[in-house]
Amino acid sequence: MTTRRREFVKSTAAAAAATIIGPRILSAAEYPLPIVTGKGGTLPGSDPFVDDLAMEALNAARDAGASYADCRIGRYRRQSVNARERTVQGVSDNESYGLGVRALVNGSWGFAASSDLTAGSAARVAKEAVRLAKAARSVQKRPVELAPVTAVRGTWATPVRRDPLEVPLEDKVALLVAANEAALRIPKIRFAQSGMQLLREIKTLATTDGTLTTQTFVRVGPAFSATAIGDGDFQSYTEELAPRGSGWEYIEELDLPGNAARWASLAAEKLGARSVSPGRYDLILDPTNLWLTIHESVGHPTELDRAMGYEANYAGTSFVSPPERHIGKLKYGTELMNIQADRTQPESLARVAWDDEGVPSESWMIIDTGVFRDYQTTREQAAWIEKLTGVRRSHGCSFADSWSSVQFQRMPNISLMPGAKEQSLNDIVAATDNGIVVKNRGSWSIDHQRYNFQFSGQVFHEVKGGKITGMLKDVAYQSNTPVFWNNMDMIGGKSSYWLGGSFGDGKGEPGQSNSVSHGCPPARFRNVTIVNTGRNT
Repeated sequence: MTTRRREFVKSTAAAAAATIIGPRILSAAEYPLPIVTGKGGTLPGSDPFVDDLAMEALNAARDAGASYADCRIGRYRRQSVNARERTVQGVSDNESYGLGVRALVNGSWGFAASSDLTAGSAARVAKEAVRLAKAARSVQKRPVELAPVTAVRGTWATPVRRDPLEVPLEDKVALLVAANEAALRIPKIRFAQSGMQLLREIKTLATTDGTLTTQTFVRVGPAFSATAIGDGDFQSYTEELAPRGSGWEYIEELDLPGNAARWASLAAEKLGARSVSPGRYDLILDPTNLWLTIHESVGHPTELDRAMGYEANYAGTSFVSPPERHIGKLKYGTELMNIQADRTQPESLARVAWDDEGVPSESWMIIDTGVFRDYQTTREQAAWIEKLTGVRRSHGCSFADSWSSVQFQRMPNISLMPGAKEQSLNDIVAATDNGIVVKNRGSWSIDHQRYNFQFSGQVFHEVKGGKITGMLKDVAYQSNTPVFWNNMDMIGGKSSYWLGGSFGDGKGEPGQSNSVSHGCPPARFRNVTIVNTGRNT
């Protein structure tokens, strides 16, 4: 079943199990489904106009010959504000509103979209999706078997106390400039930058299976960095301010103006740091650094479409392939390694009530006590590995970043669970004789199979005899995924768990970007190769 790149380039169609054409879809008001409440938050009301527009599209798709169709109508508001020193560097604020229809005809997909939100346009878009699905049949390799799903009707919203997009722009600028001003008061700090990305997405999904949902997502992504110059050198420091599925209250809790001086002082301190001696060390990763390593070395290679070869042309494949050789067999890491996938965690970026196919959010184990157990799946993908996992349903990983983008498999929150023993970063340092502590995200690279990698950070401290002896610089660690995770021998407890993440993670052609969180405690990895990034040879 694995698709090679050359085969994929020739083919433009996915496939699905064809069924006979059923009756017309009911109107939104006639849907015979109970109203259900999503998992938390103040619920937004559904829009009757939007609901009926979606029904127009589904009815047109059925009349044109679709055995299954779904319609997503989305309104997206995106705002970014950036300041450098005492000056506003840039402000952008845009809104997008439209609908997209995906149709299945004789086992092939078609998709079309439009920003024209009229009944006539909805019908035309649906017919175009059906036309493209029929055309795609000529290159169909196999039909897709859609996993079963229970139809649902309901609403859900990210729980927020204050919508960040309703906060006056003047307040946002004042906060950022105040943070920069505080940083510039630190000796040797010459540059300071801060910013924020804000998103509000209102999405309605209707399917011919009977699902009709409206969800509102709110996400915030703050940023701060400072640069110090002195003694013929310059050093920058970027604070790891995790983006969250939350409201303006999260930005306020971070207290950028109150913490900026402390963060900036780390950039000044790096001027006097000693350049690392290359070699092998016990590596202690703070959660602010480890989350990205989890994202790249665990999150991406356990996407099933990568493992099957569907992303080879752009986003890469996976070393966890083929599935029959790895599910229940691959020793991904030590017994301390328990990786959970979920779309339910409070304040996480990938939290939803239902995915873009109407599948309820859930959590499940990707890796259990070091052994690989399962992939991330959509309704289309579940049947590919059902005989190996015993799981018939989708794990709810379907997502599109816009009404104009077709939904496909995207990463849920992927997290390393804390250990049973309650211990902190300091406890791990105390148990280490010769090591390096790495904090915050730095540069990184990893191959297309997510196997060989190199990661850096923002702050590094040398550990000797169980104590931190000083700051280092020019540090990067190298390894390959199974060796690295099989060298993990200490892990923090529940109280040391921290939730990081990325506001934008690219995948697909045409490219799409989704937001995803990764939680973890600190962890120690034995005998890891450390290189010096500041040396020319």
